[in-house]
Amino acid sequence: MMKPYYRLCRILIVLTVTLLTFLTYASAETPQNPSVKTIFKPLLADPLEPRIAVMPLLGKKSLQLDIGSSVDLYQSKSKKFAVGVDFATYSLLRRTENFKFPVDAVDYLFGINASWQKPINSDILPFDEFSTRARISHISAHFEDGHYNAGAGGQWLRQPEWFGTIPFTYSREFVNLVLALSSPGRRIYTGYQYLYHTLPDGINPHSFQAGAELSAPCNTYLAADFKLLPLWQPSLNETKGHRGTWNLQAGINLRGAGLEKVRVACNYYSGISRQGMYFYHPESYTTAGIIIDF
Repeated sequence: MMKPYYRLCRILIVLTVTLLTFLTYASAETPQNPSVKTIFKPLLADPLEPRIAVMPLLGKKSLQLDIGSSVDLYQSKSKKFAVGVDFATYSLLRRTENFKFPVDAVDYLFGINASWQKPINSDILPFDEFSTRARISHISAHFEDGHYNAGAGGQWLRQPEWFGTIPFTYSREFVNLVLALSSPGRRIYTGYQYLYHTLPDGINPHSFQAGAELSAPCNTYLAADFKLLPLWQPSLNETKGHRGTWNLQAGINLRGAGLEKVRVACNYYSGISRQGMYFYHPESYTTAGIIIDF
């Protein structure tokens, strides 16, 4: 049970070391889109950042459609502190004939955030800024028409026998904290999330996060996001232990074509499903599509 976890940890260590090895040679361009006006720039590879994106799953008849944004409602005169809001939907759609996209599952998120940044002087670390963001958020998840088989007598698609009946109530409230070190062309970060309320219950309240972002020539970039998420144990009807979940993203910003807010990106995702209704389900897939930054 623990071997995949240790293997993913080794992969994360190798990836982090590789990124840090090349930090000195990073392009002067920042991997975060400069048109984004929030003090804390959204994490590029975190699949649960509020964003606008259309990301088809390669080799599968599904696509991810995300609609959302983070906005600073207040920024201090020094531009070092801000308070803002987050709104987002994360949808999994099925691709069917006649250009139809029934929604299988969708998650809704809203909350408030506070962010702060400070210049730093270090002869050891290749970074010149420290930043942090704290969030208090609510997220709920739902099955929709794409999870309903009208041709089989009007039945919901089957779930594992231990899963119980659907639809059911899924709701989580949490506090999330991310700390980051950055400079032009590079950023590393670590984070922690605490669930203070959840339905269904039996979910471990603690999860952890780390990641890195690195710019490359010609407005391209590489980013990695890694999480340790609670692992659901059907026999116990609760979570026990954690599983590594990571998303690797390679992309290009189209500012050279006059489209500063647009990125074309490819992701490799492996771990616990990002959709709340599949919180028990590990999966791996590759997506490629368009992300619009606001």
